[in-house]
Amino acid sequence: MAPKQTSKARLSGSGTKSSSSAPTKPPYPFQYAPPALAPFTSTLSPGPLYIAHVDPRPATFKRNLFLVPVALNLAVVAAFVWRVWHIGPYYFALLAAAFGHDTGALPPGPEATATLLSAEGLTWAELGRAILARAGTFMLDFVLAVFVWPWPWEFAVGSGGRGSPLRWRLAVGFRGDEVYVRRSREGVDKLVGEHLKKTGGGVDLLDADAKAAKEARQALVNRVRAATAPLLMQQKTGYLLMDGDWDLDWRAMVNATKLADKKEIGLGDLGMGVALLHHDKFGWLTVDFGAGDATEQDKRRRQVFAFRDALAKLGKEDLFFRWIEMVQFETSQPGGFTPDRQIKAAQKIREMFQEHGIDFDGLWKAAVGTDDLGM
Repeated sequence: MAPKQTSKARLSGSGTKSSSSAPTKPPYPFQYAPPALAPFTSTLSPGPLYIAHVDPRPATFKRNLFLVPVALNLAVVAAFVWRVWHIGPYYFALLAAAFGHDTGALPPGPEATATLLSAEGLTWAELGRAILARAGTFMLDFVLAVFVWPWPWEFAVGSGGRGSPLRWRLAVGFRGDEVYVRRSREGVDKLVGEHLKKTGGGVDLLDADAKAAKEARQALVNRVRAATAPLLMQQKTGYLLMDGDWDLDWRAMVNATKLADKKEIGLGDLGMGVALLHHDKFGWLTVDFGAGDATEQDKRRRQVFAFRDALAKLGKEDLFFRWIEMVQFETSQPGGFTPDRQIKAAQKIREMFQEHGIDFDGLWKAAVGTDDLGM
């Protein structure tokens, strides 16, 4: 009997199965991660689900965008310095009063003294106002210290072993092609966990036959599809892709960039996005939606990446995302991407490119070196 697993362990694919029902390969849409990504996956923690992709936007755009959180966090730090300088004497006087010293009037206002209980000449109304003012001051500083101060701390230092935005930028700078790595947050973990709890425990996410596992896989695939939608990737740069489901893993981004600089991995291995999940039995897996084995998909990903670069040089990168969106729409239709639909889709794509003065077939062959179109 397989040992009982927690829902969190099953989410990350760390559950085990009995030998009698153990599959020889992961069920669709999970596939073995390409060997070319092994240097990168070796740097990742095996728990979360990761999505890595390359953002091709100009370095100047990314630099200007990054200046916004820099300015915001500098403003927060400046406000905290001013607040400490302004309110410091207030708390010092309160501390002194707690030890029995009469400190007289308190900054920031004349509404009370440090020793309210021994103050003479205060009416009950004045005493009440003083207590409310003091409580308001305490509450304001509590909110600032607990909820606002973590912003610059997380931005500069970070927590949870994931690094920070500032340390990431100091390590990699600003580039035209930048690697972004997202890791799952509670939104994804909880959704899959709820499906698994229906069985009362013991169901592996990659169990090919269990109904609850199939539901969990579909829920996971839906979240990954939404996170890698071409329209989303077109509208938002990688720095803005954090939400309730995904957070950026700054350390993983630094590691991936360094590996790319050393040519240990290629940016084409990541391309428009690759989802990675670790399983104890199968190791690192990718979550893919196309047909064919990992080697073929890796080849296709490189071709698409090269075609995107060719369009970017022509200033027509928006066409690339529209092309991807159109192909994904056709492949998601009931009945699958039949040969007849492939022909119709290819014609629509050629017409769309022709409207912008671009020969799709000619550009594809020039960029990829083959007549095998990216359908």
